[in-house]
Amino acid sequence: MNIVIIGGVAAGAKAGAKIKRLLPDSSVKIFTDDTHVSYSSCGLPYYIEGNFEDYRTLLVRSPEDFKASGIDVYLQTKVIQILPDKKKIILENLEQVKYDKLIIATGARPKYPMIDGIETTKNIYTLRKIEDGIKIRDIMRKSKNAVILGSGYIGLEILESFVKNGVHVDLIEHNGSIMPRFDYDMAMIIQERKETSCYKNFNVHLEDTICKVENLSNKVLVHTIKGKKIETDFVVLCSGVTPNVEIAENAGIKIGETGAIWVDKLMRTSVEDIYACGDCAEKTHIVSGQKVWIPLGSTANKEGRCAAINAAGGYYEFEGVLGSTVTRCLNTTIAMTGLTEKDAKSVGFSPVSTIIKKYDRVAYMPEASELIIKIVADKITGLLLGGQAVGSIGADKRINTLTTALLGHLTVQEFGNNDITYAPPYSTTIDPLLDAMNILCKKINREC
Repeated sequence: MNIVIIGGVAAGAKAGAKIKRLLPDSSVKIFTDDTHVSYSSCGLPYYIEGNFEDYRTLLVRSPEDFKASGIDVYLQTKVIQILPDKKKIILENLEQVKYDKLIIATGARPKYPMIDGIETTKNIYTLRKIEDGIKIRDIMRKSKNAVILGSGYIGLEILESFVKNGVHVDLIEHNGSIMPRFDYDMAMIIQERKETSCYKNFNVHLEDTICKVENLSNKVLVHTIKGKKIETDFVVLCSGVTPNVEIAENAGIKIGETGAIWVDKLMRTSVEDIYACGDCAEKTHIVSGQKVWIPLGSTANKEGRCAAINAAGGYYEFEGVLGSTVTRCLNTTIAMTGLTEKDAKSVGFSPVSTIIKKYDRVAYMPEASELIIKIVADKITGLLLGGQAVGSIGADKRINTLTTALLGHLTVQEFGNNDITYAPPYSTTIDPLLDAMNILCKKINREC
C-alpha cells in the first residue's frame, strides 16, 4: 500500500510512524514545505527564553530517523494539488505521486491582521516554525524593547521569555482582558497576578490594537487605534492562527462550519481514502457536542494516531476534545478545560458557577500558594461543564482531574464523592475541587 502524508510536524509525523508500525511493508512518504520534520513548536517560547541553547533539542525525529524506519521524508517540498479521481498529488515541480491512502496534516499558519505598513516594515515577526524562534531569540538578545500583539497563550509565553531577559514589553490586546478565552472574572485575576509579579518591565494595553507600523531608523514605530505611538525594536504578532485548508478545498473536500476540514470520528474526510488530522481538521467538543476548531499539539498527536490506524485498515474512533490547556506566565500557572461560563450560555446550557480561592496545600507548609478555581455546571441537570484555574503549579493538577470528570459526563453530585488524595505537602484536607462541588450542589438544590 502507498500512503502519502502532506505535512510533517505533529499530526503528520505521528501518522507516518504509526502507520509504518501497523503496515511495515507499506510505502510511506511524508511531504512538507517546512525545513524540519517532527518537532515541538510548543517549546519555541522556552527556547527563546533560554531554557536550553540548542534548538535541535526541540526535534523529535530527523529525516534520517524516519528513513531508518522505512519512511521517506521530503523537506521543503510543497504539494500544490490533490487529484482524488486519479489518487495522485502534484508537487511544486509538477511531479506526480500516486497514493492508495492520503493523510492531510497541513496544520495552521499565523494570522496577519490588517495593519498599514506591515509588508514594508522590518522586524515584524510571527512564531510558528523553528526559524521563527531562532530569529526572535536573536533579535531579543540585541534589543531593549518589544511589542507583542495578542495576549493568548503564545503571547503570554513570549511575554515571559522577553521580560525574563530584561526586555521591556508593551503587550497590546484588542479585547477588554488578557487571555480572552477565559471568563472575564478569571481573566482579571490573571491580569492582577501579572501586574503584581516581581517583573515590572511590561505594560498592558487593553481594548486597543495596532493599526499602522513604520520603519524608524533601526526601530519600528507602532501606531494604535487609540492614538498611541510606541517606539520599539521589534514586534511579534500573536493574533491567532488559521487552518491550512486550501489544498483540500480545491480538491473538493468538504470544509466544516469552523473553516477547518470536516472529518468524522475516524478522521475520514468527505472524499474516500483521504483523511485529515491535526490543526487543519475540525473537532467535536465533548461537552457541547458542537463542531469546534481548537488547534493543540496534544490533540494533533492523538488525531495523527487515529488517522493512521484507520488508513491502515483498522478501526479507531476519536471522540473529540475538551479544549484542555495549560501554560505558565511569570510564575503563574493558567489552565482550563471544557466550557467557560460564557461559552456554556452560548450553546444553550443554564450555567451556574463558583470561584474558590484557597491554598493549594495546607497553609503551614512553606510551599503553600494561592490557587483560584472556577467550576461551571448546568443548573438544570447538574452536569459538570468546565473549569478554569489560576495560581500555583497545582492548578494543572485540578484541571486534569476535572477533565476526566467531563469525559465521563459526571454531575456535580457524582464528582462530590470523588476520593481525592490528601497529604499536607500536596493538598488541603478538603481539596478545592470538592469545596467547589459542595457550593455548586447548593446552587442547583442537590445534596452532595
